[in-house]
Amino acid sequence: MRQPSVISRRAAAVAVVLVVAAGAAACGPDGSSKGSDGSSGAAGAPKKGGTLTVLNSVPQEDFDPARLYTSGGGNVPSLVFRTLTTRNREDGAAGSKVVPDLATDLGRPSKNATVWTYTLKDNLTYEDGTAITSADIKYGIERSFAAELSGGAPYLRDWLIGGAGYQGPYKDKKGLDSIETPDAKTIVFHLNKPEGEFPFLATQTQTTPVPKAKDTGTKYEEHPLASGPYKVVKNEGDGERLTLERNPHWSAATDKERKAYPDRIDVRSGLDSAVINQRLSASQGTDAAAVTTDTNLGPAELAKVSGDKKLAARVGTGNFGYTNYIAFNPKVKPFDNPKVREAISYAVDRTSVVNAAGGSSLAKPATTFLPDQASFGYTPYDAFPAGKNGNAAKAKELLKEAGYAKGLTVTLTHNNEKNFETSPEIATALQEALKKAGITVKLRGLEDNAYSDTIHNLKTEPGFFITGWGADWPSGGPFFAPIFDGRQIVKAGANFNASQLNDSAVNKEIDEINKLTDLSAAAKRWGALDKKVGEQALTVPLFHPVYKRLYGESVKNVVISDWTGVLDISQVAVK
Repeated sequence: MRQPSVISRRAAAVAVVLVVAAGAAACGPDGSSKGSDGSSGAAGAPKKGGTLTVLNSVPQEDFDPARLYTSGGGNVPSLVFRTLTTRNREDGAAGSKVVPDLATDLGRPSKNATVWTYTLKDNLTYEDGTAITSADIKYGIERSFAAELSGGAPYLRDWLIGGAGYQGPYKDKKGLDSIETPDAKTIVFHLNKPEGEFPFLATQTQTTPVPKAKDTGTKYEEHPLASGPYKVVKNEGDGERLTLERNPHWSAATDKERKAYPDRIDVRSGLDSAVINQRLSASQGTDAAAVTTDTNLGPAELAKVSGDKKLAARVGTGNFGYTNYIAFNPKVKPFDNPKVREAISYAVDRTSVVNAAGGSSLAKPATTFLPDQASFGYTPYDAFPAGKNGNAAKAKELLKEAGYAKGLTVTLTHNNEKNFETSPEIATALQEALKKAGITVKLRGLEDNAYSDTIHNLKTEPGFFITGWGADWPSGGPFFAPIFDGRQIVKAGANFNASQLNDSAVNKEIDEINKLTDLSAAAKRWGALDKKVGEQALTVPLFHPVYKRLYGESVKNVVISDWTGVLDISQVAVK
């Protein structure tokens, strides 16, 4: 996933989700996702009833399980769509675990993790009362391969045997032989390589069941058949206004994850972020029972909120698995010289960068590429210890060894959008720090679309730029591999391996880790590999963002997990 403001081929969530803005995960600097007074919303036990309002900046476009790019089933999407597996709906690190949803377990792998078998639970039904079958899940996956329903995560196309050339059921009615349904409750996946993290992939909305007889193609998004606790009764402006009401055929007995307290969910999008925060702050009328899943508090807003105890008690804090970093393109001089990259690594003043990102309440300094969460395999290391304010003397020493005793002039590409992550504030902080080491930095700011197109195209990729990467699910695989696996270098399309690293030893270790179905053992290996690659100074980790989001004063049962980092609306009550 790319920066939170951009939908990625590989994220956030959003966090975050299609995956819209990447959210944060459960624990902030104080280790709590609750309000500052230790509460989890309005007083009293949560009860069923009422209307929950969701105020968002980005519309929930393409509300079709084939087209959505979500993490853990998404936030609003998972109210309507159930998947084979899903995220554990708990606060903190417990929320980074994958759990069964439609399936009875996390899947049963073959010895080499190339075949995964799932069994569906009993008594699963759609909103019309008809039974959910394994054939519906197979068909739901197959339709996600259709060109007219593109947009979802690419993994199934990459992992399933025959997936690369399959064009979906509208053109190929035979379907995918690599997905078998021997009976109405069993589904078997045949992969072209070992994938120990398949249970995570099974949380994507592409595993949502879709009955072939009810498929209306590109119009399905207007009224998709619900398998979750809510059904769509209105979809206006391609997701700008979504109205959800209870699915009378959803059974809580088959769904331990979703609480489904409100009777109605009213999603209103396309709103200015300042307006959203003003409305949540005032908490008047229906806004008292309102939340946001994609709008953070900025530095100025946070300063105002922090000075008001009642408002501060209504701030959810979290840390999504995300790293903001400097990327180098070693194909561009002088970044082909490792000592130049190391010099910049030592020269960076992370304190000034964190301040530029909004201060320590909104950003944590990073020295590892993997996020600082156990589920990713976080292994603390600092290959180029620069201290809190940079080590200019060490940087100058390395520059001299590189042949630049009199200093160096480079160009840093950044985003002009004021996002406090890849924007002018961060670029200026880096410019000032590197100047102390004798490195003159010229800033090249690009508008958002041009910035994204430029840095992710091998033909136009700069030698030195600011970017970020977020997790499609909370583990090292989808976080590390797209950036450092040489086989994922894309020559004609969106490329994320900026360093163009294609190290056979690194590629082999990625393959070996992917064979592991013991995710704890895999995490340790990802952490070790992160350290090994980090020593090559192909990136300079800068910070991990911290997210602060307001919610209305009537909102109860606030849960923010280490998976999405955003308030989980499947847990919220307003009564």
